Amino acid sequence: MRRSGCEQPPKRPRCDGSPQTPPNTPPAAANCSPGPKLHSDHRTWDPEQVCSFLERSGFREPGLLRNIRENKITGSILPFLDESLFENLGVSSLEERKKLLHYVQQLSQTHMETVKVINDPIHGHIEFHPLLIRIIDTPQFQRLRYIKQLGGGYYVFPGASHNRFEHSLGVGYLAGCLVRTLHEKQPELQISERDMLCVQIAGLCHDLGHGPFSHMFDGRFIPLARPDVKWTHEQGSVHMFEHLIDSNGLRDVMKHYGLIPEEDICFIKEQIAGILDSPVKGSLWQYKGRPKQKSFLYEIVANKRNGIDVDKWDYFARDCHHLGIQNNFDYKRFLKFVRVCEVEDEKHICTREKEVGNLYDMFHTRNCLHRRAYQHKVGNIIDTMITDAFLKADPYLEIEGAEGKKYRISTAIDDMEAFTKLTDHIFLEILYSSDPRLSAAREILKKIECRNLYKYVGETQPGGKEKIQREDYEHLPEEVACAKPNEVLLEVELKAEDFIVDVINMDYGMKDKNPIDHVHFYGKRDPRTAIKISKKQVSRFLPETFAEQLIRVYCKKTDEKSLFAATQQFVQWCKVRDFTKPPDGDIVAPLITPHKKEWRYQSSEEAPKSRAKLNF
Repeated sequence: MRRSGCEQPPKRPRCDGSPQTPPNTPPAAANCSPGPKLHSDHRTWDPEQVCSFLERSGFREPGLLRNIRENKITGSILPFLDESLFENLGVSSLEERKKLLHYVQQLSQTHMETVKVINDPIHGHIEFHPLLIRIIDTPQFQRLRYIKQLGGGYYVFPGASHNRFEHSLGVGYLAGCLVRTLHEKQPELQISERDMLCVQIAGLCHDLGHGPFSHMFDGRFIPLARPDVKWTHEQGSVHMFEHLIDSNGLRDVMKHYGLIPEEDICFIKEQIAGILDSPVKGSLWQYKGRPKQKSFLYEIVANKRNGIDVDKWDYFARDCHHLGIQNNFDYKRFLKFVRVCEVEDEKHICTREKEVGNLYDMFHTRNCLHRRAYQHKVGNIIDTMITDAFLKADPYLEIEGAEGKKYRISTAIDDMEAFTKLTDHIFLEILYSSDPRLSAAREILKKIECRNLYKYVGETQPGGKEKIQREDYEHLPEEVACAKPNEVLLEVELKAEDFIVDVINMDYGMKDKNPIDHVHFYGKRDPRTAIKISKKQVSRFLPETFAEQLIRVYCKKTDEKSLFAATQQFVQWCKVRDFTKPPDGDIVAPLITPHKKEWRYQSSEEAPKSRAKLNF
């Protein structure tokens, strides 16, 4: 980070946090007299610290100090006081009021801040408001430096070493780009500076709640470690944001920059996690942070309506850059055509009708990223192995939270002070530990380091429209273990605990729905009227379905006989469950696949004939 422009750096504050002594400062102000410790940033001072500053500056009138305390004058309010207010606070002499005003102005000038510039490899030189810098420079935000963006994917793609920290910076920047574009294009929307700042803060803080190895933590570890808790990283982000604000005294700093904490903190949290409270019956507008007239602001950071948001824009560009995969979506073009239109008494973000094909490409890019990287079969098994290690280590690792209370990996989500200390470092803490209680977890992590991974057995899909439900996931390993083929002699006995069945739901972001059905467009001739565009109006090459389920099976035993048995049992399981034939089924299980008639055809042209015969 560096200061933008050519401004002179501020004067170095004195040891007590007050500004350097001007030529006419009273002798008392030059002494570091005892009293409350003053932070170098006056905006964080409470009334007692303000009184201490005034006393050290030579103002010891009991009435003034009493009024400062009674009126709760904090350091963030101090620079906005004028001579008339000083008189009301008890400084009767005109000369004393002018002298006090001089000190307060000097204090404000000492801490004059400008925007900061960060050189980002994706977006170039990006600027951040001083309030955003204050948020970034906190332990809760800096924690994101130590959480890998793609979790176990780094063990597959050597370039995927980026972290949640830089992604969050990128989302904060893009949120500012989008909301500022709307502000400039459509002044009638009355987007205020407050609105723009809150949207940027939401973008910056939307991932504060991620745990070690990102989605591995809330997608795999927590559901197994605490099955009774329905916890998401969005909920964690909301709680961590509250903790960040309160533990760093930023409410007064927010006021200093024109925000209203009571309203704006709620608005920021709603942008991250959606509606915070239970829906109110009979009320059409459920959000509290902003009125219905500004509904479009909730579609910028985490768009619950159709999934087109700045979070995706950044991770598309950033992940593709680090993975070595081409990114086919250009958010800058979207910004050129974006505008807000009214739809059924609500305002929504829309784009030109000619952009509909590009939006389908955007969701196709998302699906490709999941297939090629996020759901990579090796990356997923490494995530699974780390999860196994964390589960075994969970009872024995302690993390200190608020008031010295101890938490485990799985319970740290209940205390944000403990959760602040929980990052990817826990992997190395287990790996390098000499605690005998962690030996089982340590052995799993050593296998990852030596690339002695659980072995991939095969992949299949449900044959019909019925998908495997989440409540049935835990029974799948037992089913595979019981699928013993009659055609093949197996030399080893595999149990349910030897198998891992990974169920992956692939979609365009809205389960089985087409997200473009929830996007509104406008035409060149009438940019104020929103329209919808059906899939049939776009192209016949677009997908008929927008969701599918992949089922992958892994074996924890890696010897040749166990792998052979696992493969035969997996193919037999697919046959019994009427799943699709594994791509290599004819090669790995040639004695099993011919017994299922639907698996005999070799080309798509033969498929209808085979099915036709089965109907008679």
